Amino acid sequence: MTSKLEQLKTMTLVVADTGDIEAIRRFEPEDATTNPSLLLKAAELPHYRELIAQARDWAHAGGGSSEEQLANCCDRLAVDIGKEITRIVPGRVSTEVDARLSFDTEGTIERARKLIALYEEAGVPRNRVLIKTASTWEGIRAAERLEREDINCNLTLLFGFGQAAACADAGVTLISPFVGRILDWHTANTDLVVTQPEDDPGVQSVTRIYHYYKANGYDTIVMGASFRNAGEIEALAGCDRLTISPGLLETLAADEGDLPRRLDPAAASSDDSNPATGEAAFRFDLNEDRMATEKLADGIRNFVADQRRLERLLQNFDG
Repeated sequence: MTSKLEQLKTMTLVVADTGDIEAIRRFEPEDATTNPSLLLKAAELPHYRELIAQARDWAHAGGGSSEEQLANCCDRLAVDIGKEITRIVPGRVSTEVDARLSFDTEGTIERARKLIALYEEAGVPRNRVLIKTASTWEGIRAAERLEREDINCNLTLLFGFGQAAACADAGVTLISPFVGRILDWHTANTDLVVTQPEDDPGVQSVTRIYHYYKANGYDTIVMGASFRNAGEIEALAGCDRLTISPGLLETLAADEGDLPRRLDPAAASSDDSNPATGEAAFRFDLNEDRMATEKLADGIRNFVADQRRLERLLQNFDG
């Protein structure tokens, strides 16, 4: 019997949710995804000291204010780590726009173009990169325009069905609904007891989105993210993609039990109608979903906090 990880790879494209090169090399995922939190962890590893020094020197040589140099250093480091990842994975790497731009459509577009330009200057074509931005109204609108420029996008911090529907209507390449963080909210705010993975509200959310997309012919890829346990992953076997942390990849690799397929486009059906479109309807729908509203805001705050920690690390780097 092969491991559950190997079985999963036969029905789902497995993505490594890490910036750790050694972990990516070990588990041989198809793609890899990063965010400010993961870049912060990666930047603290000895392997990346040389990349940090190079990014700082490059940003300093480019001139500008101290704030501009710091932003340039962060972007260059993200791209340099992404470039290393593309040498290992055959598919794509996701690189995130500064979360402080989550409510700034024009700022997001400008930063995304800058990141793609840096990748292309480094010899990485844009079809190997996904630009990540939060699934805010402004982030979705930015992604809609970027997709027209062949800059493919990964819409992250997605918690509500309305966000998913808006992303599909905008023609974004991929969404990352956060399974574990949905469970976290329900655990903290309700009396829900999950006795089996199918009862997990995060699993149910991704399943609903998957069926809605497939039943209505949307091309947007569903990539479940932010898992708390292997059971959540197994309950979504067959999803387009799943981005998984090294710890859970290890758990799946060590388990040789049977892994049945749970999601199949051929069996997709949905009773969901297309939600009302437009900014007012989107914002009202999001406001009606307390969990999605709170987790989106919390996720942006956490990413911003880690971005600032990364900036302090780069400012104080003594290499």
